[in-house]
Amino acid sequence: MKSLSSTGFALFGAALVAISFGLARFAFGLFVPPIRVDLELTPYAIGIIGALPLISFLLATLVAPFAADRLGARYTAVMSGGFAVGGLALISQASSALSLGVGVFACGICTGLMMPALTAAMQALVKRSLHGRVSAVMNAGTSIGVVVAVPAVLFLAGAWRFAYLSFAVLAAVGVVAAWYFIPSVSRVTPANAAPPPPINALQWSRLFRLSLFAFAMGFVSSAYWIFAPDLVVTLGDLPSGATGWLWLAVGIAGLGGAVVADLADRNNPPITHALMLMMLSSSMALLAASPGQLVLTAFSALVFGLAYMSLTGLYLMTGIRLLPGRLSMGPVLPFMAVALGQATGSPLVGVLVNEFGYADAFAIFSAIGTLVAILSPLYPRYIDHEPGESVEDETGLQAAFDHQLEDAAGEPLDPHNGTSRNH
Repeated sequence: MKSLSSTGFALFGAALVAISFGLARFAFGLFVPPIRVDLELTPYAIGIIGALPLISFLLATLVAPFAADRLGARYTAVMSGGFAVGGLALISQASSALSLGVGVFACGICTGLMMPALTAAMQALVKRSLHGRVSAVMNAGTSIGVVVAVPAVLFLAGAWRFAYLSFAVLAAVGVVAAWYFIPSVSRVTPANAAPPPPINALQWSRLFRLSLFAFAMGFVSSAYWIFAPDLVVTLGDLPSGATGWLWLAVGIAGLGGAVVADLADRNNPPITHALMLMMLSSSMALLAASPGQLVLTAFSALVFGLAYMSLTGLYLMTGIRLLPGRLSMGPVLPFMAVALGQATGSPLVGVLVNEFGYADAFAIFSAIGTLVAILSPLYPRYIDHEPGESVEDETGLQAAFDHQLEDAAGEPLDPHNGTSRNH
């Protein structure tokens, strides 16, 4: 194994996330128009198929920590990449809804396994003080993968099978690189971190509220991820290749999500949550109102990408803050809730499209998102201070990760011997 620097590992992790999340998961919506025509699938069938990778993501997420602990980071990452290769190759050869569904289901397993593997590797290769920055860079890989998929749509809109075969080749390269660069370690908790205290009732209450908001956001966003390209082709009469500009806008704007989420952590998360969810809902209404205007649809995608990535980043940091010291649980629960919301919303969008058409279906989901945004004052405030209690100076994603390195009394641990500095 060749050792990577912290910067090198961050970029390498972002590349693997780009393949697993960007290409294997979120690129599917881009190719829905030609796939639906070639395989003669109804919107309802596409909705069901679109939910499958989210279901498999949830199932894989449940076993991923165990896999990373038992198999180690390297083998878990390689196994994740193997599912990506198999799933993408199967999609490229799909001849029916069944074979297409099996392919996207395998791709969902890939996404569920990849991040735990990278987290385990990060504990071994990256200084704890840099975990936050490295995680933020890796999380941005989703947007990078979406951007990478755009040329395939622009130039291979009518050759989606070849495009997916190309994605499978990239995933195979990722498997080889994972074997070469990722260490075979299983420890995901720093050796000098104090055992986390038991989860109390207040934390469970806040986690429940966080998960509800994450579920609702995933539910609403499912319409855009799965059906936005098909909407502009079917309702707006735009060519299939033009849908690539939507995902390019989503990917580019999504890169700013980490910045917005960090600003939210420093200021007022409930207000930021309301604003971002209103933006996400507005982007869907704008797309449904002007599907034939390429400039407006691209602007809609910019707004959606920024809002979606900002919200997922906010959920990540809130989960870490709510359960300091439990990196395998705090940030995982809201992401599972997002995936469950998307898996629930996807087939429902298909039903609404069949019954009422694309415009009304998107309008309904936009209204639901607006309603949830109004309820954002209930978003969990993960740091409550008693009267007279000093507010900690450090905020942001880095502080969220650093907070896990405190003992039960709240004293910072010495990074060299694992004891509190004040003892």
